[in-house]
Amino acid sequence: MTHDRNAPRFRVRPPAHWVNDPNGPFRWRGRYHLFYQHNPQEPRHTNVHWGHVSSPDLAHWEHHPLALTPTPGGPDEAGCWSGCVVDDDGVPTAVYTGVDRRHTGLGTICLARAVVPDDETLTDWKPLPAPVVGGPPPGLDVVMFRDPFVFRAEGRRQALVGAAHADGTPSVLLYDCEDLLDWRFTGVFLDGRDPVAAEVLGDKATGWECPALFETPGGDWVLVLSLWDGSPLRTAYLTGRVESGRFVPRGGGRLDHGRDLYAATALQEPGRALLWGWSWEAREQEEADRAGWAGVLTAPRVMDVGPDGTLRVAPAPELELLRAAEPFATNPGVRVPLPGAYDLTVTARSRTTVSLARSASGAELTVALDPEAGSVTLDRDGWPRTGGQGPVTLGPARADGGAVTVRLLVDGSLFELFVDDRVSVTERIYWRADDVPELLVTGEDAEVTGWEQVPPTSG
Repeated sequence: MTHDRNAPRFRVRPPAHWVNDPNGPFRWRGRYHLFYQHNPQEPRHTNVHWGHVSSPDLAHWEHHPLALTPTPGGPDEAGCWSGCVVDDDGVPTAVYTGVDRRHTGLGTICLARAVVPDDETLTDWKPLPAPVVGGPPPGLDVVMFRDPFVFRAEGRRQALVGAAHADGTPSVLLYDCEDLLDWRFTGVFLDGRDPVAAEVLGDKATGWECPALFETPGGDWVLVLSLWDGSPLRTAYLTGRVESGRFVPRGGGRLDHGRDLYAATALQEPGRALLWGWSWEAREQEEADRAGWAGVLTAPRVMDVGPDGTLRVAPAPELELLRAAEPFATNPGVRVPLPGAYDLTVTARSRTTVSLARSASGAELTVALDPEAGSVTLDRDGWPRTGGQGPVTLGPARADGGAVTVRLLVDGSLFELFVDDRVSVTERIYWRADDVPELLVTGEDAEVTGWEQVPPTSG
């Protein structure tokens, strides 16, 4: 079998076929569990189940049997869609969107319980026969209702549900679910008419889906949203506080500045929050069909809020377990072949260009760092894709004119760029047979360190 240069090896994806939204990141018995929407039969977005992996360390992932499967004649017969996993008095419980054959965009909220809760691999799940919430609350004219996310705030277990209203207003609805079998609608958590949300997010989205909420060590709350407008291309965040059943935003922005991340979800841990997103295929469906797979989840990211109220984002430190024992690059100005998966850090104190590949036509894949302007530009115009061309420019990356540091995680076709731990860029860049992955860093006083990513040798 020919090796697929575009297939990520170290990020979470099933061995074959379709993956989209990450669901239910969960820590249980010393292991991380991560679920995802999955079509086990073909690389297309139909027949949605929940796939399942687990890891002791966020670096080495083990595949498990399907966790959730549509139940014929049940509330999820047309798909087990997005949701979360919670510890319900010692029983891991999946809280997810069920869709039946008659749905018109409105899901139900379903539960499935781990059959053997003491089993650290959590490989056996039993869905409840009836949903705990049969649809949206009356009187709000809701036309989209999905993606429950359970959290704890103000002394109560509560849940968010993404929604859209017939007049084009997006919202997040709030439920009290201290008892997971007894959900009570308590109001609109936030909607698009909020002046801060309207200014930060704009008015393009007609629905907010995949809401996720976490609290940072500094006490800020962060609400993550996927902005649905019929073409899922944008994710955003709002910072603020939770007060009397409402989210009161104070600021926000783009969650990721690339074109290939959506449906992000979060895991609240003591002292930190982790986030994963879905990166879809930016290539034609026929190419995915030939490859036999579609989609990948991003590397786990640690999220925080800085003193200025903006998001901070960095790869989880556990990803350093994937680094080879010795770096393959430590000096600028030297051409070095690049492996298929690597972890590269470049610090620039003056204008610096990082060339990562050459095409047969002579085009180069580059990241340009300009500390004086505070900008970083990813230019991959020589690599065709669907969903738009043109370079991606970030800036100003810093306000003090100091050095700019970028970290790049590359795994097959998945490129994840982090700038000064302040912003991220997720892009898909597809390799052709005659492309040459090769590192060349040009610039005065640049620091370069790169490691090949290799299978971990220990947990």
